[in-house]
Amino acid sequence: MTSQTNPKNVSFFEVITSRRSVRFFTDTPIPDDVLDDCLDMAMLAPNSSNLQPWEFYIIDSPEKRQQAIQFCMGQNAVRTANRLIAIVARSDTWQQHAKDNIKYYPVQPVPQAVKTYYSRLIPLSFARGSMNILSPAKRIFTHVNRQIKGAMPELMYNSQDVKAWALMNSMLAAENLMLAWRAYGFDSCAIGGFDEVQMKKLLGLHKNQHIAMMLAAGERAENGLYSPQYRFARERFIKKV
Repeated sequence: MTSQTNPKNVSFFEVITSRRSVRFFTDTPIPDDVLDDCLDMAMLAPNSSNLQPWEFYIIDSPEKRQQAIQFCMGQNAVRTANRLIAIVARSDTWQQHAKDNIKYYPVQPVPQAVKTYYSRLIPLSFARGSMNILSPAKRIFTHVNRQIKGAMPELMYNSQDVKAWALMNSMLAAENLMLAWRAYGFDSCAIGGFDEVQMKKLLGLHKNQHIAMMLAAGERAENGLYSPQYRFARERFIKKV
């Protein structure tokens, strides 16, 4: 695929099999309209209860870009990328987004089951109280219900549980973004090696905003790949029970 490929004419199989973690990019820019389209596709990612706990920070400022490169240890993918984006998980938006799901629900009047889910069940799952004071009671509640009903999903017992939940959902959005870029003929590299403390200061993030990963993107250079792609035997990973 070449840059500016029409994504509607590219098969899903081609997108998946041609996606690689690229370490060197050309100077070819990713146009703003392409970036916007890819970000829209990223936000169509599956996510828990449609609570959408993600944000995308596009680092375009030359000054911030240079600092971000430093905080990513000067990695080649970051240094040569045309676009650099921080995928940020929010562990503090679930309550407002639960209300918004009722407000913007596409079926009117909003079904009572939807109202109950977002106004009662979501708070039950996420609420922890100050300093996680509700955690012991919620663990007992889960245990008792599991004994009675035979099955009970785990609730959010502490702030780390909510953080892990937000990160998981945000990484799904990041995958959508990488595949969307590939459909347009561009490539990307997911960066996990970075100084999150410094990067959060650079982006002005607070304690409930967590950087899931940095994404470098651009057009693949001829020397962009370090090696041919390979995977271990599928028998290691696929289990039939």
